[in-house]
Amino acid sequence: MSKIERAQAGVVEYKLDQAVGGSGVAAVDLIVVELTDSDGASGLGFSYVLGGGGDLALRAAEAQLARFIRGQTLAPPRAQWKKIAQSFNRTGLGPNLIGLAAVDVACWDLHARRMNVPLGVAMGGQIRPTPVYGSGGFNVVQSASDAASVAEAQALRGLGAVKPRVAGIKKDADVLSAVRKAVGERTQVMADANEKCDLASAQWLMALARDQGLLFVEEPLPANALNGYRMLRNTGVAIATGEHLQGLRDFTGLISEGVVSVVQPDLAMIGGLTPSLDLAITAEAFDASVSPHFLPGLFAHLAAASSAVRWLEEFPLLEPLFEGWPEISKDGTMSASEAPGHGLALTAKARGMLRV
Repeated sequence: MSKIERAQAGVVEYKLDQAVGGSGVAAVDLIVVELTDSDGASGLGFSYVLGGGGDLALRAAEAQLARFIRGQTLAPPRAQWKKIAQSFNRTGLGPNLIGLAAVDVACWDLHARRMNVPLGVAMGGQIRPTPVYGSGGFNVVQSASDAASVAEAQALRGLGAVKPRVAGIKKDADVLSAVRKAVGERTQVMADANEKCDLASAQWLMALARDQGLLFVEEPLPANALNGYRMLRNTGVAIATGEHLQGLRDFTGLISEGVVSVVQPDLAMIGGLTPSLDLAITAEAFDASVSPHFLPGLFAHLAAASSAVRWLEEFPLLEPLFEGWPEISKDGTMSASEAPGHGLALTAKARGMLRV
């Protein structure tokens, strides 16, 4: 069996031209892990800290490489993930899990490259087209007409749904009405509150969403507000959440109680592709759907592995740092890359910014 001869962790400190999304992200620290085995096969993994400040996650990834990866023969990715994660019992999740996400993606990429198959196939699936919804371009401070213009442009590209930003305030009614009018009845409308509501304003927002026929409302409350979510689940509108939850266990109560209909794992927060796949399998058992947090070109491989993945989110953020992202088809769907592994590579510019 081949051993890992080279295992390197680094960071790209990526500054955006302007703040984006409902959370106003203006910088990202991209955690990069690269593996090479004694047969010459390689794997590229990545994670991130939105807003910057990724040094702790970088140190965690490097510690994991030193203890569990470098110079060793790797177990299959899921077993390798569990081996590393079990070491967090004294230090907790936090940056450990964010660092593990980068290591895990690298292990899966290497595993699939060794098999000479796309990542989604290595995960046990079959590549399939998956609907994409438009999320980029919206923010909570834009006018109703600006939100409508963004939504109309996304609908004209063939995207099957759009997701403007809301906040449980009076302006939301104008925004959602304008967006619905702009995209017509053939395009689904969602809404993302980015945890900005209290329970009273969340209840008002859910009633508005019901009247507007929204597919789901994302994060009407903070992710850990389990009792509040219990009170919202019978409002007649599906609830989505998950991008701020760490680890699979944070999702299980929401799913098993039927509190949420859509779970949204974030690659970094959940700890990589392995727990994302476990979450998708859990969602299948409870008839919930999965719509991962941005990175559609990577999560298209998860869609290949699980039928629970119903939507991919187009929110351009890390895409300029990589080559090899799959295109969105004219029918508004995306299929995973057919290249071995995940099919992604750092751009020359990103590699030049990489601090090892």
